[in-house]
Amino acid sequence: MQKGAKVKMAIILKTTKVIEAQLDQFLDILGDTALLYQKGIEDFMFERFEQFEDRLAQIRENEHKADDLRVHIERFLYEHTLIPENRGDVLAILENTDEVIDNIKDSILQFSIEMPQIPHELDDLFVQTAKASVESVENLAMAVRSFFRDLSAVNNYIHKVYFFEREADQLGEKLRRLIFSLGIDLAHKNQLKNFGIHVEKISDYAQAVCDRLAIYTIKRQL
Repeated sequence: MQKGAKVKMAIILKTTKVIEAQLDQFLDILGDTALLYQKGIEDFMFERFEQFEDRLAQIRENEHKADDLRVHIERFLYEHTLIPENRGDVLAILENTDEVIDNIKDSILQFSIEMPQIPHELDDLFVQTAKASVESVENLAMAVRSFFRDLSAVNNYIHKVYFFEREADQLGEKLRRLIFSLGIDLAHKNQLKNFGIHVEKISDYAQAVCDRLAIYTIKRQL
């Protein structure tokens, strides 16, 4: 191999390593944010409101970190010419995944703003629904990581995201049925229903990213 070719290959490898390290940081933030969301919902259900607000603050901080990291990665990809031909797919994955973090923050923020009075009969189903949604996000993180490290494993994690999305849907339906069976006024029922949907939809956001990720994976395998 000629000297110029060796230098070019070294730059490509260095660029790949830099991007991989930053992507790992980004996906770690996604996983941490999902777990903080689950813990925050549990804190809210059991009226540990100070801890709940601490979780919200951490999620806000994670959102800012993820935004900054995403912008840095995007700039890096645009400014360096030695990049893979699927750069557009990488950028789309980043932006779509970043939206999941944003939606997690928006969901838990709404609890902080409205401070709904949640009957204790609903605690368990709220927590179960949150856990299913969080499982879907955690598997999304693994699916995206596999897209860059082990393409053959992507579909396995995507399948798990879909499984937990269905689980969240089923639990969300049980939660809504229980809400409307309670002897509380209709306005309160509708408020609680909306919060159940907030929690359930986290899994929908993860599934939406996986729908796109599945297409990008097929493109890379052609």
